[in-house]
Amino acid sequence: MEHINQTGNEKDKRTFEYEQANDRFTEMTEMEKCLKKLEESGFTDQYKVEKGKLVDVTHNRKYKPKDVKAVNFYRFEGNSNPDDMSIMYAIETTDGHKGTLVDAYGLYSDDETGDFLNQIEINKKVNKA
Repeated sequence: MEHINQTGNEKDKRTFEYEQANDRFTEMTEMEKCLKKLEESGFTDQYKVEKGKLVDVTHNRKYKPKDVKAVNFYRFEGNSNPDDMSIMYAIETTDGHKGTLVDAYGLYSDDETGDFLNQIEINKKVNKA
C-alpha cells in the first residue's frame, strides 16, 4: 500500500521536505552556484516545457501542470547587462522526482513556459535576515 501524503493523493510521491528559504546574503547570486546547491539537495533532473507539458530532458518523462509544484525560484541578472535576466525554478513532481527549470525573465521569457507556470503552484521562501 502506498503512503498517502499531505495532498491526500496516494500516487503523489512528493516528500515536501525542501523547506530552505532563499537567503539574500548567501552566494546565490550566480546561477551556477545556485544550481549546484540545488543539485546537492536532490534537484538533479533538468526540465523544459513542450506542448503544454513539463518534460524531463534526461529521462523523457512528461508531466501535466497538476503533477508539478515549484518549491522555490531564483532570479538572476547578467553581470554585464541588467536586461540579461533569467529565473530558475526548483521543481518537484508527484512521482517524487526533483529538478530545475530555467527560463529568461521579462521580455525574453518563453510564452509556453510562462503559460505552464501559471497553472502550477509556486512557492517562494525568503529568510527574514
